[in-house]
Amino acid sequence: MLKIGITGGIGSGKTTVCKVFEILGIPVFYADTVAKELMVSDPILIAGVKSAFGTVSYTESGKLNNQHIASIVFNNQIELEKLNALVHPAVFRAFDSWVSTIPKKVPYTLKEAALLFESGSYQMCDYTILVTAPVALKIARVMERDQVSEAQVMARMDKQFTDEQKAKMADYFVQNTNDTSVILQVLELHQQFLSL
Repeated sequence: MLKIGITGGIGSGKTTVCKVFEILGIPVFYADTVAKELMVSDPILIAGVKSAFGTVSYTESGKLNNQHIASIVFNNQIELEKLNALVHPAVFRAFDSWVSTIPKKVPYTLKEAALLFESGSYQMCDYTILVTAPVALKIARVMERDQVSEAQVMARMDKQFTDEQKAKMADYFVQNTNDTSVILQVLELHQQFLSL
């Protein structure tokens, strides 16, 4: 079974693209959602976070103390990398486990991850898709979706590779602009993946 990684910068619309694949019956592993779940359910990850950032990283009820973690990693690249070094392997393990549950008749799966290239997890995939959109459009989408300022969106974008950097590593592309059809592009890719 083929494993296809899919990524794109914040606001590119990669989730929208994934939803089209899901309509076609393709299972999608949402790495960022799984990572949040693992932060409070994976004993190895929880122990690592407590060791690296203190027991106050979790509340008495076992919830993640987001404010505490954010205050440490938000403007500190070294601390952010330390957190990622704990989270990414847990997500890799979860992905392997998830793939093993997919029926053999399924032609391929998608792994959706914002940091597919940055984390190195693209190496676990047979091919990769990059969803792109103009920077101004991405900023506008995120400002509207998350009710944040342009500066806040830019700060998030600065933590990810640019589309140009990602494009050098991607195998396939989906343009998600206001004048392109995502559905037609996904249908075309779907046919290509079925023929591989």
